[in-house]
Amino acid sequence: MIHSVYSEIFRAKQEGKQLLALLIDPDKVQLQDLAQLLNKTAESPVTHIMIGGSLLSTYQLEETVRKIKSISNLPVVLFPGNVSQVTKEVDAMLFLTLVSGRNPEYLIGQHVQAAPIIKGMGIETIATGYMLIESGAPTSVSYISNTQPIPRNKTDIAVATALASEMLGMQAIYLEGGSGAKFSVPLDLVSAVSSAVGIPILVGGGIRDNETIQKMYAAGATMVVVGTAFEENAGFFDQN
Repeated sequence: MIHSVYSEIFRAKQEGKQLLALLIDPDKVQLQDLAQLLNKTAESPVTHIMIGGSLLSTYQLEETVRKIKSISNLPVVLFPGNVSQVTKEVDAMLFLTLVSGRNPEYLIGQHVQAAPIIKGMGIETIATGYMLIESGAPTSVSYISNTQPIPRNKTDIAVATALASEMLGMQAIYLEGGSGAKFSVPLDLVSAVSSAVGIPILVGGGIRDNETIQKMYAAGATMVVVGTAFEENAGFFDQN
């Protein structure tokens, strides 16, 4: 299998290129509104479309992906919340391990259930160490996964977790503030993690303006993920 999406992300890491993903939650976006939404991204720096949410129905997921791919040529990457959120319609998926938590369901349990399905679908998987960072407010991720985030001032714990993830064979690290985060992931934490590992760093949650996006890149993020900010402001990319 050719891992084309990950190859692009890893090459961007090596070359210092900046990737920007728009995260679309099928439960929050109407199918009839996708054309207008994606037309806006065509005029923006967006390089990838991510799709996922904490609570999804398979029907909404597949229909949304098909609609996106009929409109946009950007790679569509699945950002699953559980084993039921899998569709062969995507170009790749983040095979997430919630390394910041200690709930076995999100360390290996869900993965064992999903692996045969994913293998059968032939989906490109990107093994990703998913690290939830405290963001000033309870998030859907912490509630659904029943795990605690890494305290935002505990950079040493974040670095050690990222290093362990890389040593375990993860292909990327996702630093996440959570959907609707009050604060984005601290820049010094992003910088410390980026300096410690050699794999791409993805950062999302609580990012509401272009200035923060640029600061994340400067701190070492290869890909920045924006979701809620765009849901609340369809003109978000006009400021970029």
